[in-house]
Amino acid sequence: MYRVNNLLQTSYCVRSTFASCKRLLSSSKANDKKQDKKYQVRKINKLLVANRGEIAIRVFRACTENNIRTVAIYSAEDEGQLHRIKADESFKIGKGLAPIAAYLNIPEIIKVAVKNDVDAIHPAIDAKVPVIPGTTEAVSNLDAVREFVKEHGYPIMLKAARGGGGRGMRVARSESELEEAFQRASSEALAAVGDGRLFVERLVSQARHIEVQIIGDHFGQVVHLFERDCSVQRRHQKVIEVAPATNLDPVIRDRMTADAVRIAKYVGYQNAGTVEFLLDNQGRHYFIEVNCRLQVEHTCSEEITGIDIVQSQIKIAEGKPLADLGLEQDKIKLMGAAVQCRMTTEDPANNFTPDVGRIDVFRSAEGFGIRIDSASAYTDAVISPFYDSLLVKVIAHSRNHQEACAKMVRALKEFRIRGVKTNIPFLLNVLQHEQFLQGSLTTSFIDENPNLFKFLPTQNRAQKLLNYISEVLVNGPLTPLGTDVKPMKIKPELPHIKKKEIPNGWRQVLLQEGPTGFAKAVRKHP
Repeated sequence: MYRVNNLLQTSYCVRSTFASCKRLLSSSKANDKKQDKKYQVRKINKLLVANRGEIAIRVFRACTENNIRTVAIYSAEDEGQLHRIKADESFKIGKGLAPIAAYLNIPEIIKVAVKNDVDAIHPAIDAKVPVIPGTTEAVSNLDAVREFVKEHGYPIMLKAARGGGGRGMRVARSESELEEAFQRASSEALAAVGDGRLFVERLVSQARHIEVQIIGDHFGQVVHLFERDCSVQRRHQKVIEVAPATNLDPVIRDRMTADAVRIAKYVGYQNAGTVEFLLDNQGRHYFIEVNCRLQVEHTCSEEITGIDIVQSQIKIAEGKPLADLGLEQDKIKLMGAAVQCRMTTEDPANNFTPDVGRIDVFRSAEGFGIRIDSASAYTDAVISPFYDSLLVKVIAHSRNHQEACAKMVRALKEFRIRGVKTNIPFLLNVLQHEQFLQGSLTTSFIDENPNLFKFLPTQNRAQKLLNYISEVLVNGPLTPLGTDVKPMKIKPELPHIKKKEIPNGWRQVLLQEGPTGFAKAVRKHP
């Protein structure tokens, strides 16, 4: 969360939309001062969310609950999107720019904030700790990559320096794969965020992707909200998240959460963020990165702790310490298990090709233990090709992992979405897979289970009925005998009904005889 008066003096950027946020929201160097009993709280009265979609709506709702006015920004392609309507005010940005570039236009966003008396901006989505061997600086040519390979060998991971969401990431397992992997990762990163530089890391195979949710205040205090398992990934993009991580040794859990807090305290981390690790099959964990933003999967941590992370962000930005928010480590308890599915408008039977168009029918799931976060999911909504294909986030919460999965399966089967393809069949296959239910997951889970891509044909009963009616209307009835005799077209004759006078009622009595006569007539009525 950024104060606007500070933005004018500081580089302002968000990883998911503006590229690199490690200097601000959560990872600015803080003073080593101890918490003073007397602290200054600067109330946020008007907040601008510098993002779009369901995550913007998530922040708007938290602001409304705290009596904070909200401001949305939108591109020309997003004029009909729900996040624009959910805010108290909205402003169009990015004239003449590409759809994604509109939300990357930092000077214009700050100008909107200053001009409209916004006093805070929320970016939404974007130490002695073991780390994976990697380059300390981003590289822009193959020679630098080969120098790294000479020392550490293959396989390696190429990662966009300012990327996110799985974009700009490629694996090279040998010299023959290196050039193509480098070119693909660099060009993808350049198209997404305007920066083609890459980091190079040693690849950890058969690893689990575990991340720890942390929150820090302005007084050097940091707490964790336990961990999430994000190992179910396709092309390095998270698909299903689980909290807490299943089958995780308590000793390893304690080490990872302790390291996450240690990193945050070392850099003076403020507000909410995520510390990400890879856990190898020997039980060794390696620090990957700090995501200094509100992540898509923050909902899982909210469900298992009962803590509203967005409201906590706002109150910390106002200057309140964690203790005043009831966020003390010994008071934060685990409450059951949560699973989040990212429902996207992609066709899993066609290599997850993004689908676009108008949603003809949308019926959502509901019920005990089910949470739905969405922005563009409603009947008649138009899915555009310009942005991420995320349609709905579905979160299931129950007493344990298996029960949460059962709730999620039930919820996904309740959805009825027509007009665009979704990845629901794929999500159902993952959720019902024995390996997923047991919690024995690695980042290669999807690649190692091709049966996840075997889908049963859907029973679209309503569509079948419409198809039949259309067939009969155009081509005539389909009878068992196969006759080509069509029904006779008979024009029915409308019956002639004589017009009758409407008999008088109580209204006519009132109009003709007045209130006194009306009262007498009522008393005489049997």
